[in-house]
Amino acid sequence: MSNNLLTVAYIAASILFILSLGGLSNPETARRGNLYGIAGMVVALGATALSPQVTGYGVLAVSVIPAIWIGGLIATRAAMTSMPQLVGLLNGFGGLAAVLVGYASYLNPDASLVGIDFTIHKVEVFVGVFIGSITFIGSLIACGKLQGIVSSKAVLLPGRHLLNIGMLAAVIGLGYYYMTVGEAAGLLPLGIMTAIASMLGITLVIAIGGADMPVVISILNSYSGWGAAAAGFMLNNDLLIITGALVGSSGLILSYIMCQAMNRSFANVLLGGFGNTNYQGSTTTEGEATPVSVEETVDLLKDAASVVIVPGYGMAVAQAQHAVAEITQLLRDRGTQVRFGIHPVAGRLPGHMNVLLAEANVPYDIVLEMDEINDDFPSTDVVLVIGANDTVNPSALEDPNSPMAGMPVLEVWKSQAVVVLKRSLSAGYAGVANPLFYKENTSMLFGDARANVTAILSQLTQSSTASKSQEAVLATSR
Repeated sequence: MSNNLLTVAYIAASILFILSLGGLSNPETARRGNLYGIAGMVVALGATALSPQVTGYGVLAVSVIPAIWIGGLIATRAAMTSMPQLVGLLNGFGGLAAVLVGYASYLNPDASLVGIDFTIHKVEVFVGVFIGSITFIGSLIACGKLQGIVSSKAVLLPGRHLLNIGMLAAVIGLGYYYMTVGEAAGLLPLGIMTAIASMLGITLVIAIGGADMPVVISILNSYSGWGAAAAGFMLNNDLLIITGALVGSSGLILSYIMCQAMNRSFANVLLGGFGNTNYQGSTTTEGEATPVSVEETVDLLKDAASVVIVPGYGMAVAQAQHAVAEITQLLRDRGTQVRFGIHPVAGRLPGHMNVLLAEANVPYDIVLEMDEINDDFPSTDVVLVIGANDTVNPSALEDPNSPMAGMPVLEVWKSQAVVVLKRSLSAGYAGVANPLFYKENTSMLFGDARANVTAILSQLTQSSTASKSQEAVLATSR
């Protein structure tokens, strides 16, 4: 493939990637956006493989073919509940790739690089390895938190900010030494910097509490993009630079939007200093919860003119979205207004609930974001909370000492009646007790969410069938 044709292919792939991001911004066009992204990657891989610079096809095949097989196997077998961990892990692999490319570029530099070009290349290597190391180790810690291997609580090391600043200062000092010594001697400061950057990845992520993990995944995704862009500079690959910049900038924008939705400081996200800081309140709530049966829940839904369903991670774990979609359709057939309220960080990943509901064919027009639905709760008859906890926690607005203080939540307690489907009264992922469970207008439907949702669906179906049979008999008698 000639260089001109390679350039055209890279431009086409870049356009497809941009179209992919545009499509993924809306649930209705997300499938098409995903296809654009796949097509762009196929074009990019094919063009790169056929470029004049690539000659070792045996090594390329040994690398790419198993990777495609492993990636496809993981993607098809991973449950929706494991998507956040999978995305975090893939972010980490992006960072690791930047580290490996950096070391390879340093150990085997392009002989044509001399003077200022060689100096710029050394800077690219140092920055790429730094970003990649933070991304790789930070992503592993984030995956550990999401998987439950690492505690989801914020681990606040004494003097962590001074520690982080000290490590950054050490990295800058090592960078100066790295740039001034000879080529062979520069490997030592590069290696020490890699170790420090890896430690920095740990200290930044462990300081973040469970409620804020979706933002962590988003920011690490951004880091992986900038690491890819740095690798593109090292390899002099324009497409990799463009793709990395797209991923990095879109990740930053998404992180900023999420921080606004959670009332968090974007600067603190970047510094790993937000989450459960200096909490002096209690992680338990006193009071007596009101249990409710499936039959009573069905009666509430049948009598309601307006219903809002608030899904959370518990619904994903129970894989109850299809039954929820059927309940929605039955209620709408009865003339009930049914809508969904989605918090920006519901689940463990941005858009987690939207994907689940789209998978179950819930109409897009009844799936509303938090700021679209919050004002309607006072006029809502019944709110059905399925597996959500932190995103409906009143302490975020009522307790200034709470780790969640100031975080906007779905104000479901303002409705006429709330039914929470949950196994127990335990605290959510953020480790904060939920006063919602003890409010006068809240009832708790304890047990497995899937079993309870299926039971509700069964009773609503029977009721609907009985009503249709009765109408048919009346119509016949006339």
